[in-house]
Amino acid sequence: MTAISEGPARNLIGYGEHPPAVPWPDGARLAVSVVVNYEEGSERSMAMGDPDQEQLTEWGSYPFPDGVRNLAMESMNEYGSRAGIWRLLRIFEKYDVKTTFYACAVAFEQAPELARAAVAQGHEICSHGYRWEEVFRLSKEEEREHIRLAIASFERTTGARPVGWYCRYGPSVHTRELVVEEGGFLYDSDSYNDDLPFFVAVDGKRHLVIPYTPDVNDFNFWIAPGFITGRHFFEYLKETFDMLYAEGETQPKMMSIGLHPRIVGRPARALGLQQFIEYAKGFGDVWFATRQEIAQHWIANAPA
Repeated sequence: MTAISEGPARNLIGYGEHPPAVPWPDGARLAVSVVVNYEEGSERSMAMGDPDQEQLTEWGSYPFPDGVRNLAMESMNEYGSRAGIWRLLRIFEKYDVKTTFYACAVAFEQAPELARAAVAQGHEICSHGYRWEEVFRLSKEEEREHIRLAIASFERTTGARPVGWYCRYGPSVHTRELVVEEGGFLYDSDSYNDDLPFFVAVDGKRHLVIPYTPDVNDFNFWIAPGFITGRHFFEYLKETFDMLYAEGETQPKMMSIGLHPRIVGRPARALGLQQFIEYAKGFGDVWFATRQEIAQHWIANAPA
């Protein structure tokens, strides 16, 4: 077996059998974190001058010949920025749900009206990178520069710097170190390994990780056979919620939900999301919170 010394050490134990009983505000049993991945317009495409382009579409992975521009892929992404995101914002406004936008800086640059609307409705803007790019393909210095470019871009488009960070398809071995070095971040979400926030040590500093979800995620409409209707999405959301809510009777829990405007923004799928929000809002002891709110609460109340 080859030893890999670069990057963080693995932790297969975590909280184990006894996670901390950190109470949520107002005695809530469950914190629900709704995340909107806003990437449209920052994906790899020849229209952006990239040498290659995204392959995943509503039709699955659909590779094009080298040098041939995939206009269908581009238009499927454009649906998210033209129609899907506005449908989602209407749903969130109707039910008074504040979400966290995992936003790519370049995507917001190309949709300034949306950036203003998201901020005006009270949604948190978390940096999803300068572009929707795989940072593990970058050198350490390139990644550092892209973090700084993203921060400066969000300051222009939203009026404030982000306090959270999340990479596409996971971080590089340098990401967490660079995020902590840059300063100003309360948390990152570059992990899928727990149901609750947790602290890690990075260069002698305490840093918060709010884990994300690959399963309670509308991306499964594009990659999972059989995950077809809004009803399927509703049922998976509800079953996840019901399990965590039951567990929350003795210990508060957290539920993450991953959304993409180009995917769940389609009418039938959005209906499934809306039905879940209606269902979850029927419980009085559930806290719909942004990840910034969760981070601030955990930092203030979790044991050292």
